[in-house]
Amino acid sequence: MTDPADLQARMLAAAPDIELSFRKMFGGIMGYAAEVPFASLSDVGLALKFTVTAERDKALALPGAKPLQYEPDAPVSKTYVVLPPEVVADGAALHDWIVASANNLRPKPKGR
Repeated sequence: MTDPADLQARMLAAAPDIELSFRKMFGGIMGYAAEVPFASLSDVGLALKFTVTAERDKALALPGAKPLQYEPDAPVSKTYVVLPPEVVADGAALHDWIVASANNLRPKPKGR
């Protein structure tokens, strides 16, 4: 199991140069970059959103990475990838993956 609060602290420490915010959601935490959702922090682990297929494929190629799936019978995410614990523990590597995910997010439309 993974502690969402610990994952949040690791993200903030790894990426002080990125505008991150967090909101509690369904027993976990949703991470936002520039107000756009891009990270799921839960007992499943730290999952980042990849809207570019090539970036998602690179993340899934990491040993131990997997598509986000909250429960065995729940749908598998097509965009979120759970990062391996070794990447989450490595501040520099985590920073690079946060940047890769956040750089491809679509800005939130004004007025919403």
